[in-house]
Amino acid sequence: MAIRPDKKFDRLFETILQLETIEECYTFFDDLCTIGEITDMRDRLEVAELLLHGETYETIEHKTKMSSATISRVNRCLQHGEGGYRMMLERTKK
Repeated sequence: MAIRPDKKFDRLFETILQLETIEECYTFFDDLCTIGEITDMRDRLEVAELLLHGETYETIEHKTKMSSATISRVNRCLQHGEGGYRMMLERTKK
């Protein structure tokens, strides 16, 4: 299920787009999210990167301590989602 556009989501995303530095991101997301929420997002991004590099579920579970259910969800997004993980990981490649 995709996020349905609405004015409240637009406001959130417009606000995020105003962040200019890593320090501003830490400050904003520390106020916006619980440590669990932001950690989950960080870990899902790591899982997506590992999946795109061909790592197995077993290896990813060992490296990240993420559940196979979470790894499977991220993989479904990579296979059938909107392409957000791929887009951002490609954009931020070093």
